[in-house]
Amino acid sequence: MNLPFQISWGKVCLLFLVLCLLVVSLACTSPSDSQPVLKVGGIPDQDTARLARRYSIFSDYLQKELGVNVEYVPSANYAAVVTAFGQGELQLAFFGGLTGVQARQQNPGAVAIAQRENDAVFHSKFIARADLDLESLEDVKANAADYTITFGSESSTSGHLMPRHFLVQTGIDPDEDFRTAPSYSGSHDNTWLLVQSGSYDIGALNEEVWDRAIREGKADPAKVKEFYTTPDYYDYNWTAQGNLDDVYGDGFTSKVQAALFRLNPEEHGEILELFSTEKFIETDNSNYSAIEDVARELGMIR
Repeated sequence: MNLPFQISWGKVCLLFLVLCLLVVSLACTSPSDSQPVLKVGGIPDQDTARLARRYSIFSDYLQKELGVNVEYVPSANYAAVVTAFGQGELQLAFFGGLTGVQARQQNPGAVAIAQRENDAVFHSKFIARADLDLESLEDVKANAADYTITFGSESSTSGHLMPRHFLVQTGIDPDEDFRTAPSYSGSHDNTWLLVQSGSYDIGALNEEVWDRAIREGKADPAKVKEFYTTPDYYDYNWTAQGNLDDVYGDGFTSKVQAALFRLNPEEHGEILELFSTEKFIETDNSNYSAIEDVARELGMIR
């Protein structure tokens, strides 16, 4: 008489047990809402749509790898990213060489933990209107008073700091020797577009953005040309707050670093393509001491 009820009750108990195990399993593998959010940012050095796609996919990857909630926080300009990091509103950021130095100055415990393999030998490109007879910075010096120039962001390593440095080494004062004071386009993409449109005679920008514009057929060689590549220097890097282990648990900084190193073209090709690299490698604060020295010489940091 009681057999049907006993069987039904057994099934209910079994189902309840399975559900409990499932909840426990999910709790162990998914980020908890009670955990601090890892906020990630990066300098807005190029097309905003490309950056949004880059960091959306990257944040999903990092959340899965680390088991914490990860949120991308976009910023309006380079200075805003440095400020947000300095105020602890970002825990991890992809900086250029100069902005990384500035951020670590504000947070003495912050550490550069990874760079792209090409960041140890990075370059800037000088470009000009195609109708100008320019082949070197010496050619620019000879007739600087006839030309206008645009840099990228004022805080850009490859779009301002290092191009300015190499101009000064050539004997050109960018603030005095050109026909007008330099312009600051705000991003590398804007720089080549301004030169291509004829708004400025000369521009200086990140080699990767320029090479991609040429490769994708966006830059018109009949209107804009490259005429000088700078010597190499260290540039972009991932910098982490110094208190990550205290907030997220012992060894967390190393886990973040390891997650960056695990990115590979076979599994994560889109992420790496959006970062213009094939892998991330180890770096440290000392690699950017030369950038810091140049910035001090030019009065861009104290």
